[in-house]
Amino acid sequence: MVAAAIIVDGRLLLAQRTRPPELAGLWELPGGKAEAGETAEDALRRELWEELGVEVSGGDRIGDDVPLPDGRVLRAYRVELVSGTPVALDHAELRWVDGRELGEIDLVGNDRGWVPDLRVHLNGWG
Repeated sequence: MVAAAIIVDGRLLLAQRTRPPELAGLWELPGGKAEAGETAEDALRRELWEELGVEVSGGDRIGDDVPLPDGRVLRAYRVELVSGTPVALDHAELRWVDGRELGEIDLVGNDRGWVPDLRVHLNGWG
C-alpha cells in the first residue's frame, strides 16, 4: 500500500474518504494498493492518475512503515506534481493544508503517525 505526500508552495494535498462507512469523512494522503509486480513508484503514479487525474514523479520515503491488520504495510512517499490539477475523482473533496491545519484535521488513523515528518517537509526542511 502506498500513500502520496504532494506538497506545493508549503501546502499538503489531502483527500476526504467516501468509503468504507467507518472512514467516510476522514482525510488521508491519496494512494492505494500496489498491483502484483508493481513498484511503489509505479503504484503511486497509477493511483494518483486514477484518483486525482495528475501525473507525479519522485518517491522519497516519509516516516515509518504502518503495519496493517491484514499483514500488508502502508508506506508514504513525497512526490512531485508533474502535470495536471488534482480533481477529486475517487474522494468527496480535496484540501490543501499547511502544517498547522494538518494537526487540526481529522486524519485516518493510519496517516496520523506521519504528521511530524510531514510538518518537516511542509516547513522546507525535508
